[in-house]
Amino acid sequence: MLLAIDVGNTQTVIGMFTPGRGNQELLHHWRISSNAERTADEMAMIVSQLLDLQGFDIDRTVTGIAVASVVPRVTAALREMTEKWFPVKTVIVEPGIRTGMPILYDNPQDVGADRIADAVAAYDLYGGPTIVIDFGTATTVEAISAAGEYLGGAIIPGIEISLDALFGRAAALRRVELVEPRKVIGKNTVEAIQSGSVYGFAAQVDGLCARFQHELGQEATVVATGGLAGLITPLTERIDHHEPWLTLYGLRIIYERKVG
Repeated sequence: MLLAIDVGNTQTVIGMFTPGRGNQELLHHWRISSNAERTADEMAMIVSQLLDLQGFDIDRTVTGIAVASVVPRVTAALREMTEKWFPVKTVIVEPGIRTGMPILYDNPQDVGADRIADAVAAYDLYGGPTIVIDFGTATTVEAISAAGEYLGGAIIPGIEISLDALFGRAAALRRVELVEPRKVIGKNTVEAIQSGSVYGFAAQVDGLCARFQHELGQEATVVATGGLAGLITPLTERIDHHEPWLTLYGLRIIYERKVG
């Protein structure tokens, strides 16, 4: 089975795909905190324990590994982990790797591995033109052409770090649960913060998608992924599909193209 690992700045998502090519099913998925202090041995122990919880024999289960990481120290630890503990074919999405998608960025090496995986998966699922929104530590918006080219995108401070900044700079405001409030016009401070955060980011996404589509010159399929996509997607007007495991699917596709 293929083990796909998506390392974000805040969280790491691990997925296990069933054997085969093309129609592999995401059998299991786990979410852990991203910690740049973890060693290769610690990462191996976590992966082994997660597989053990599902009753898998790690030596017989994992036949390949695909990694996308935006945290260099974690990338290095995972590279060492695969070399030391998992003697299987491993693909790490990094500058220079062939993904089957042209990267039309001024400097292609600047595009994060997760953004590339998202774009590859979205185009495979829905064709193009496509817009991908990933609600992570940063909210990223990517544009893929009708011909399957990565055109570029936008990067926005994520919802949670925006709230961290608000609470850190505004002494009178306290942290609130990030949920949809009863109404847009909040009747108390908690609801007002929730309204501004949830509806404000939904409107921001809609506005950017409208500008993206205007620049593309045609309607585009809009796909959302990331930890907070489930909260924001239903409140937008432009997002067509919610794919919570889009990055993992992209890693699977890239692995298949690389390994053959």
